[in-house]
Amino acid sequence: MADSTTDLPTWVPAVDGLLSVHDVAATAASIAAMQEPSGAVPWTVGEHTDVWNHVEAAMALLVGGQVEASDRAFQWCLDTQRPDGSWPMKIVAGEIEDHSGETNMSAYLAVGVWHNWLVRRDEEFVRRHWPAVRAGLDWVVSLQLPFGGIAWSQEWTDGEPGAVNADALVAGSSSIYQALRAGVALSELVDEPQPEWELAGGRLGHALREHRDLFLDKSEFSMDWYYPVLGGAVRGPAALELLATRWDDFVEPGLGIRCVDRNPWVTGAETCELVLALDAAGDRERALQLLTDVQHLRTEDGKYWTGWVFPDQVNWPHEHTTYTAAAVILAVDALGHGSGGSDIMRGATLVPDFQELALECGCSSPSGASGDRVAGVSAHTS
Repeated sequence: MADSTTDLPTWVPAVDGLLSVHDVAATAASIAAMQEPSGAVPWTVGEHTDVWNHVEAAMALLVGGQVEASDRAFQWCLDTQRPDGSWPMKIVAGEIEDHSGETNMSAYLAVGVWHNWLVRRDEEFVRRHWPAVRAGLDWVVSLQLPFGGIAWSQEWTDGEPGAVNADALVAGSSSIYQALRAGVALSELVDEPQPEWELAGGRLGHALREHRDLFLDKSEFSMDWYYPVLGGAVRGPAALELLATRWDDFVEPGLGIRCVDRNPWVTGAETCELVLALDAAGDRERALQLLTDVQHLRTEDGKYWTGWVFPDQVNWPHEHTTYTAAAVILAVDALGHGSGGSDIMRGATLVPDFQELALECGCSSPSGASGDRVAGVSAHTS
């Protein structure tokens, strides 16, 4: 499995008439070019690395044919995880800049490892990374709040975990919901059931469907809007209804979507995440249109600008970012049905939605709760 555009793995995706396999490979190569010797993939050269965006980059590197770079990125996760299962929020050139741990970041390795399994079917890889996945999700679940959301972060002081930031974020908790489903799928693959993750997932899914008003208000950010769909907690007609609620606030036809509703710029990463959410909700037509629209951020060598300020007609910030390139690759994979991991956001390969059991929010468990899974009992086979 070579890393050049002339000898690519068969799974490298394309979208006919928009991006070829060689276009995708060039974008993956642009991510690999910014990877540090340690394996870390920073936001851009000289910027910080956080484990969520780093894992997303590892997934995109694999999809785009940069297999060795992807493996080094996953090894970095093993090398930098702390004993409690978390990762530092910001690492710059190997030095910790922000010691606090963020829950959605520390959960995401589960998604990356499950995605790797779907693409490569390498059980040895899964078993090597499983202890880190388990430790990360155990730490995340330990910070679940009574209403079902997951606390945003935990501070670190003098090398020890400290105060918990007890606010929960819709976007972060939605990402954790996907990670818990991926984690349970991995637990079944390695035959180490994790029923406490299933219980936590049921409570979290219920909170994201029924109690979004109890999360910290970040409604000015587009991520707060589409992430319950992207993470899989809201699907079916409810997903399309949710996406309709703020479509006109965020979507700029022909350009992409705004990161913040009041600011006149569009960003490539958020646009491609919405592409993935739309695809997961069954709206391929609008997903393809948005992926097409955002190609104005592409450079001739396959890099992607972070965003575009449309009143001034300028790119801002003036940088090419790995997380933007990664989001593009994963969106192309989803719409092009390229690799075995192309379904990672649609979620059909994950375990079914968790039952809403042991709720502490004051609601009674609804009859016929979402999904057909009771903790420790699955209708899913890996």
